[in-house]
Amino acid sequence: MHASGGVHDHETGGVIGEHGHTHGHLKRTVGFWGLMFVSLGSIIGSGWLLSALTASETAGPAAILSWALAALMLTVLALVYAELGATYPVAGGTGRFPYFSHGPLAGFVAGWSSWLQAVLIAPIEVLAAIAYANSLTWVQENFNMIYQSGSKEGLLNGLGLVVATIGMALFTGMNLAGAHFMAESNSIVVIWKTAVPLLAIIVIAASSFHWGNFHSGEGGFMPYGIHGVFAALPLGVVFALQGFEQAVQLAGEARDPKKDMSRAIIVAMAIGGTIYVLLQFVFIAAVNPVDIAQGWASPLGPNASADQGAWHTLAVAVGAGWLAAIIVIDGVVSPAGTGIVYVGTSARLSYALGEEREMPAMLASVNKKGTPVVSILLAFVIGLAAFGPFPQWSKLVNVVTGTTAIMYAFAPVSLAALRRRDPDRPRTYVMPLSSILTPAAFCFASLLLYWGGFQTLWKIDLALILGVILFAIGVAVVKTDWRHMIRPALWILPWLAGMTLIAAFGRYTSESNGVSDRTIIGNWWDLLIIIAFSLVIFYYAVSVASSTERVKELVEVDHDQLVLEPELV
Repeated sequence: MHASGGVHDHETGGVIGEHGHTHGHLKRTVGFWGLMFVSLGSIIGSGWLLSALTASETAGPAAILSWALAALMLTVLALVYAELGATYPVAGGTGRFPYFSHGPLAGFVAGWSSWLQAVLIAPIEVLAAIAYANSLTWVQENFNMIYQSGSKEGLLNGLGLVVATIGMALFTGMNLAGAHFMAESNSIVVIWKTAVPLLAIIVIAASSFHWGNFHSGEGGFMPYGIHGVFAALPLGVVFALQGFEQAVQLAGEARDPKKDMSRAIIVAMAIGGTIYVLLQFVFIAAVNPVDIAQGWASPLGPNASADQGAWHTLAVAVGAGWLAAIIVIDGVVSPAGTGIVYVGTSARLSYALGEEREMPAMLASVNKKGTPVVSILLAFVIGLAAFGPFPQWSKLVNVVTGTTAIMYAFAPVSLAALRRRDPDRPRTYVMPLSSILTPAAFCFASLLLYWGGFQTLWKIDLALILGVILFAIGVAVVKTDWRHMIRPALWILPWLAGMTLIAAFGRYTSESNGVSDRTIIGNWWDLLIIIAFSLVIFYYAVSVASSTERVKELVEVDHDQLVLEPELV
């Protein structure tokens, strides 16, 4: 018998956990730098090339406040994940932490929303790389990959689909080589990805810097009011900054997670947040004052083409052609590096879902290298399927941001509940001011969901309902006693229903300006309502968590990942 009450399966090399469900044993080969670069590489992707322009058009110079606010909110959430990841170093942690605290149904909903956002990011990044490369005149003339006109305009053509498939296959191959190979090879890419935006910041700021841009033009510093600041968040700002939690998804393969996990997450968030705030600051100062004299609708000029990204356009404008060439290369490298990571983390999330008795056990199977092959191949297949309905980078930014907000919301609830129900577990990192910051983190996640708008939220609701239906089918097939799952997960329904209702009468939409003209809830009252509602849900959710005995039973399912073997540490 295994110490957890499970037994080793000698044929699969795995561990038979709760209810006789077998899952493979992952190998701990990823160190601090690998974990840190996985998170940092997820933070710095296509977002740096595309988001500063969108944020400026939505909020004007006050876009810098959007980045600072997003960095603050996500840093608090990162602190939550830092403690959870270090205390419970399991694969696909964003789905497993709620499983430990609130049972299989809550764990599935969290894992499903985590998987939805992760599995779609790799194809998004492939599309970003192809679109960026295809914006070059030479590529369009000799190697065109996107329909330029007609009913299919913007969609990948036959050649584009071949290139996209090759890109996804390369990402998949790197992940099949194992987490250690993926993390180490990703480190090289991340160094490049970090260096290029830093280089752009220095060169552009030295070549074109106008302090007057921060208060000139119609409306001054905040031309669209404080709501422009909020509206910019789901239109690329949060999307660009998210990804710090990716180290948590690899926690089951971390060499020394109790020591490295919290440091990796916090360092990656600090570096990524600083770079993005500086990028926005320099972008605002660098644009031509003439182009913003009448407002921020076209900060690069009415006739400028930003197909190759705002930073390429600025580099050309200031005469730094060599920098423009580097940015073009980075337009392919940065999204590709992020895509590699997300194929891997999608696989760890489906691995975590496979640990639930109601889901196919093969998702949690691994090969002799400890690599979850079936889950990686599933991420590849779903990624290819996404190229059909989602032809453009911008089409999925809001949806991915919304599903990420739902994933983030589960973490503070789980942390607060696990501190109560599992208080004796050793914690190598303890989140500061947790009694204040955990409910604040939940409120932040709710606000991010609200700012995404009703048009995005109702679609996410449908995706979650589909997931619950699949889970219910699994429950019926394996004849699970489902009654004990319901009470700990009861808070999810009123939270999402309430958020959808508030969003329906709120002022934020998914339109280009981010603000609705059909507002029923008054300015600022909407934010107060969201915060008050979220606090009620948070404390209710913590109160209905599984009992101490049940939590210990659920945690024991992953005992083989939680007990670090000396030779692997």
